[in-house]
Amino acid sequence: MFFFLFCFLLIVSVFYYFILSDRRIERRIDYYLEIDKRNKKAINKKEKIHVNKSSLKRLNEIIRDKLSNIKQEKTEQMIRSAGVHLNPEEYIMIKWLLATIMGGSLYFLSNNLIFLILGGIIGYTAPEIWIKRRIKIRITKFNEGLPDMITTIIGSLRSGYSFPQALKVVAEECESPIREEVKILLKEMSYGVTMEDALNNLSARMPSNDLEIMIQAVLIQRQVGGNLAGVLETIVITIRERIRIQRQVQTLTSQGRLSGRVIGSLPVILGFMIYLINPEYMQSLFQNTLGIIMISIGVTSGVVGFILIHKLTKIEV
Repeated sequence: MFFFLFCFLLIVSVFYYFILSDRRIERRIDYYLEIDKRNKKAINKKEKIHVNKSSLKRLNEIIRDKLSNIKQEKTEQMIRSAGVHLNPEEYIMIKWLLATIMGGSLYFLSNNLIFLILGGIIGYTAPEIWIKRRIKIRITKFNEGLPDMITTIIGSLRSGYSFPQALKVVAEECESPIREEVKILLKEMSYGVTMEDALNNLSARMPSNDLEIMIQAVLIQRQVGGNLAGVLETIVITIRERIRIQRQVQTLTSQGRLSGRVIGSLPVILGFMIYLINPEYMQSLFQNTLGIIMISIGVTSGVVGFILIHKLTKIEV
């Protein structure tokens, strides 16, 4: 027990030394850079303030060399969409640290190599599942606040404001995550990025069909002209009706979605509980050919049932 506690504290200490200590320095640098905004110029992604090489930066360079450009851009885009203040290198380090902790913990408790592999897989995939879950929640919250955001823009445009000025009003009055995303949009425009590119970057961070409709309307209006406030008002009515129908569909399919989750999780939980109570009873399934066939059929049937229920209850609006 003391050995396990020592290993856990050692891993936490390494994690703190390599990540948290350097992030405090970066936060302080960003804080003092924000004070002097008037002297800022257009910042390129490759132009960064070079601090003395630390252990974290050296480790980041090693991980960055291992990652392909496409995978790194995809990971960075996923982290930005989730609103998490991490870079791809730190994200990969966290995944490996959690895999080590989970695998070592389950192996220490069960003394079984299968649980070592299972814990490693769970620890490695847990951050990605959490990131995707956070992206889904964030996009849902963004879509719910999008009609109010467009309504604020319409009111500002009719008051005589330009579109960038209307976005500043949105950044001041709207709630998170719209506030943070619009602030990033305004910062990009102030750094010299064109409005079209800045709006496309916003669409990439927030993959929403409703937001895409609004962005296309703005871009078309900038090219051909027209009454932008009137077009946005029509879009707001469409979005509100779409949200109302979507909520109604979710209410009607809630029972089916809950049944799918129970069907998918109940066999796994029961099997794990039975193994903890009577390990010899469950080990016979893994040591016998017939038991392995039965487990394979059961797992396949459970997965197929979960997928079918998920498909039936997922209705696109």
